[in-house]
Amino acid sequence: MIYIGAETILSPNGNTKDCFRKIAEKKSGVSKITGNGFNGESFYCSMFSDSRPDFNTLAVQTIEQLLEKSKANLLTEESTLLIISTTKGDLSKGFENAIVSPAKFLYEKYKLKHFPFSISNACASGVMAINAAAAFIENKQYQNVIVLGIDMITDFIVYGFQSLYAISDEPCKPFDSERKGINLGEGAGAVLLSANKDVFTTTPVCYLSGSSSNDANHISGPSRTGEGLFRSVNKTLSASAIKTENIDFISAHGTATVFNDEMEAIAFNRLNMQHIPVNSFKGFTGHTLGAAGVIETALCITCMHENTLLPSAGYYTKGTSIELNLITQAASATINTVLKTASGFGGCNASLLLQKIK
Repeated sequence: MIYIGAETILSPNGNTKDCFRKIAEKKSGVSKITGNGFNGESFYCSMFSDSRPDFNTLAVQTIEQLLEKSKANLLTEESTLLIISTTKGDLSKGFENAIVSPAKFLYEKYKLKHFPFSISNACASGVMAINAAAAFIENKQYQNVIVLGIDMITDFIVYGFQSLYAISDEPCKPFDSERKGINLGEGAGAVLLSANKDVFTTTPVCYLSGSSSNDANHISGPSRTGEGLFRSVNKTLSASAIKTENIDFISAHGTATVFNDEMEAIAFNRLNMQHIPVNSFKGFTGHTLGAAGVIETALCITCMHENTLLPSAGYYTKGTSIELNLITQAASATINTVLKTASGFGGCNASLLLQKIK
């Protein structure tokens, strides 16, 4: 059995409890950023406003909050590994050192027994990092793995997405007919995976299975048939012997781009999941890139504890060829089993299943 918990979020929309509450109340951390685009364009983004932390400070604050929910000295034990999930890392240290610099900083600060393992695989990084953590535990290489997902918004990131015409000039609308593209976001999330339930000081859930698949369709466009996501979820379901009818909630990637949302709708239909309650958190947190899969998994765990379905923001009219069961208002529900999915540039797709402890 692999347990996952000690879920922690630090975002412009608040910490774990505040972020959950604000989403339930349909309060978003996304706001208008005036005149900061490549040609002075305005765009919508979720960014820290007051006392904006640097990359390392945000990493430390997130880890410290997670450690408050786990056994003392867990991080520095021989049986513990730290995985960092990020797309661009700390770009203030330069492109050559952006990924390794945070790992080196945390390794030295906490005097870790093992150098942190970094995963940077586009926007599927967070879910892939959690799956990698589970694999390390399953193969008995480590007993505990902390997954830290973190990304900060920089001009380089904004300009890059602008060059792809992917940024919306209004609050994003995942799966809606009027969607125009993404709202970027920054923040950090962390979860602890362990073979030992006793290392948690708060209630964990079970990690059942996870997998990834690459559709190899295009450097920035997903398969038009949802093939990569379809294969990933199929493998995840097969590995856990969970059937479609057992899933209570899907946390989709839901970027609000034309092609991503259509791809997900097609994949969920091919999996006979179009009737399952589904949402996207991106309208509340922004797209936090390498942190997204971890932040959203932390929110999924909180949803399970609170037995609450959280809504999508910006959804009014069906905008995909397949109609999905989009959650538009927070609602009480028994949530025992959750599917989390993620997709990213380069055709990468990942998924994982969570279940309450029986």
